Amino acid sequence: MEYRVATVEDIGDVLQLHCQYHISTISEEDKKDGFVTTALTPDDLKRLITQEQGLFIAVDNTKVVAYVMAASWHYWSQWSMFTYMIEDLSHCQYQGDVLSVHNSYQYGPICIDASMRGCGILEEIFAFALEKMSYRFKYLVTFVNKTNTRSYAAHKRKLGLDILKEFKYHSQEYYEFILSTAR
Repeated sequence: MEYRVATVEDIGDVLQLHCQYHISTISEEDKKDGFVTTALTPDDLKRLITQEQGLFIAVDNTKVVAYVMAASWHYWSQWSMFTYMIEDLSHCQYQGDVLSVHNSYQYGPICIDASMRGCGILEEIFAFALEKMSYRFKYLVTFVNKTNTRSYAAHKRKLGLDILKEFKYHSQEYYEFILSTAR
């Protein structure tokens, strides 16, 4: 398995994986195994790659089997959900620090092909992305929809993220997670 920072040439493969597990396309039956909610375009991914160096992938032979996104709050501010989270950062503290757009970044979504789950890819790609982002930010922040129980378990138990708070946005309920990048 190869873990690397994605290039513009990887966009098509990442979008294929993303669409396969997006909440708008995944079957109700498969949602219990996890899903992603952020709608992304090729231009979104191009900016993520070229401006943020924030798309990390796992490649098995030549196939992209997992990705994780991580970027500054500035990048994510184009979506209203993230604007809501940005506005709330200054009300949150962790390890004695008040959170800000300068000391934290938004991690996720993360997506792993169902055929590769349970093989340790989650932990490996997460550690790879965390290490890359640790040079720029002190804290990782993310959120998980409360209905996405598989993602909750993965972030809490497997990755060791702490629950910062719970919040409601557009009638959906979420957990907000945090982790120090200094490990």
